[in-house]
Amino acid sequence: MTVLQDLRGRAASEPAHIVLSEGHDPRVVAGALAARNAGMGQITLVGASAKIEAALADAGASAGNGISIQDPQTSPLVSEFADSYFELRKHKGVSEEVAATQAHNPMVFAAMMVRSGYADGTVGGAVATTSETVRAALQIIGKADAAPLVSSFFLMVLPAGHPSGREAMIFGDCGLVIDPAAPELAAIAAASATSFQQLLGDVPRVAMLSFSSMGSARHAAVTKVTDALEILHRDHPDLAADGELQFDAAFVPDVGASKAPGSKVAGHANVMIFPNLDAGNIGYKIAQRIGGADAIGPVLQGLAKPANDLSRGCSAADVTNMIAVTTLQVAKP
Repeated sequence: MTVLQDLRGRAASEPAHIVLSEGHDPRVVAGALAARNAGMGQITLVGASAKIEAALADAGASAGNGISIQDPQTSPLVSEFADSYFELRKHKGVSEEVAATQAHNPMVFAAMMVRSGYADGTVGGAVATTSETVRAALQIIGKADAAPLVSSFFLMVLPAGHPSGREAMIFGDCGLVIDPAAPELAAIAAASATSFQQLLGDVPRVAMLSFSSMGSARHAAVTKVTDALEILHRDHPDLAADGELQFDAAFVPDVGASKAPGSKVAGHANVMIFPNLDAGNIGYKIAQRIGGADAIGPVLQGLAKPANDLSRGCSAADVTNMIAVTTLQVAKP
């Protein structure tokens, strides 16, 4: 069984109600039908009813049997969501009129369904930008009380038979926090380790990445990483984490043994924490485009309830995989 097959199977064992904010998109419809057919739970498609019904018909399906439609222009929930949005955002100067308009926005409507308990999690971004998707999640669903910050990660699924013997890793933060300070970097590492365990059911081994390995270079950027590691060790003493490590020292056993002798993480890391968004975003795209890895994400962590982003270049399979990820986040918040 592949990593993605296992992911989908585990999601089906703990089904949830996931709402998709771009229900008219053919990829979203196909991905939703595949998730429904795999037993992941109930799917709600948000958008204009006529367009969604047409997309379902083109896919040889119709609403019902685990697939429902919510049209923000006609739904009886709009009035409730407008009132809730106004109460939530009036401190930012949002008027009742603006709130009423926003309640008709499919992305806002989907996030309000989750916030109000009508759904367990939401997925968007096949059409909307990452900034639009994340903004709705942050403003409406909000940060979990116990989370120091909201961050993101990519689940990187390596090609079958990869020479490293690995099947999957987590890269964080590659999509949201631009230049985390040391405490934020430590929080991203801790959250990413929890996400690894949650999604892959294995023991996380965290590498705090840098252009330096174990003091091979001196720079303020390196100090930030080592400071983050100290905080991580202090707050999570049982978590296997090490650094600072160059990527090869974190990933290749022989290199890890040479550059970081005695480390239990070097050469065997499965959670890679990048020092900033420049490095993380470039790193995951190199792994995806040159290395052939499947990149699932950005997956958000630290929210009160699950909300996740798709790439605008996503496939139907990507939608199904993100539904599976979101379902597992519901099962184990």
